[in-house]
Amino acid sequence: MSSDPFAGAATDNLRIHTVASLNPGPRLLVLGGVHGDETCGTAGIERVLAELDGGTLQLLRGQLTLVPVANPLARRRLQREGERNLNRQFKPVAEPADYEGKVTNMLCPVIERHDVLLDLHSFQSEGEAFAMIGPRDNNGSLEPFARASEEGALALHLGTPIVVEGWLDIYAAGLAQRAAPGAAAGDDALDFGRGTNEYIRNCGGYGVTLECGQHRDPRAPEVAWRAIRRALALLGMAALPPGLAIEPPKPPQLLRLASVTDRLDEEDSFVRDWATFDPVQRGEPIGMRHDGTLVSAPDDGFIVFPNALALPGAEWFYFARPSERVLGPMVNAASAA
Repeated sequence: MSSDPFAGAATDNLRIHTVASLNPGPRLLVLGGVHGDETCGTAGIERVLAELDGGTLQLLRGQLTLVPVANPLARRRLQREGERNLNRQFKPVAEPADYEGKVTNMLCPVIERHDVLLDLHSFQSEGEAFAMIGPRDNNGSLEPFARASEEGALALHLGTPIVVEGWLDIYAAGLAQRAAPGAAAGDDALDFGRGTNEYIRNCGGYGVTLECGQHRDPRAPEVAWRAIRRALALLGMAALPPGLAIEPPKPPQLLRLASVTDRLDEEDSFVRDWATFDPVQRGEPIGMRHDGTLVSAPDDGFIVFPNALALPGAEWFYFARPSERVLGPMVNAASAA
């Protein structure tokens, strides 16, 4: 028998819990288990559900929806994906071609009914928890957005030491980098980079991805639970539990993804074992191509998402620089929407 408490999740059933106050207010959706080997979000959500059932958490206004395991097949297998990555190509389709497509079709209407999304994840390597946010307000074609201040305020008050921006910009840049000269990336290719947060932004809401720490870090479920409770307090939906402050102890470091480097050959290798957010200096060797060519840091900055096992043609590592962006102040709980 498996020792993992989440290993027995049903393959074809999504548990969706909604609690609605009689007082109008924001509609918050919290997802856990988008990837099956990421169990901390599920644990944090189950703790909140127990508080709601036990009466220690009362919803003051608005609506809270909790999805403990967004990808039941991947959870049953305790692996990242069931048949593919649920957090890619996230949009409804008339005839889903795989399991995750069917789940996407069920989750899209749920997301559309909400104003705010908190998507809880974890990662493989060692490292500290961090939050990921979307673009600044813009009218561009890639990801137009008008709620950057609210999204930044949510990320700020989740309490992580680092916040990262620039995902879809760099994903699009990576596609252009791999394309033939003069060719443009099609909408289908760009859609592969779009996940749950991109979907809610497209629907007029906003969302934050919270990476709660390493998969098996015993502190990660606590990070997830604290984030849910802080989000509820920030939105004026529920009081904070005793001992939990909403103001972060200090402002997080804000980084912007600046470039992506692909692994081109199976013999390409890193010069050392890198961890996400390891600092590098301009010209510092990061990896070596199969022909002996060094790959060096383009500037002073940080390594993000290094993947020594990346397939040729896939992302090998990202590079980030400090961002000049200022995250928004705390939203007035009485007027949040």
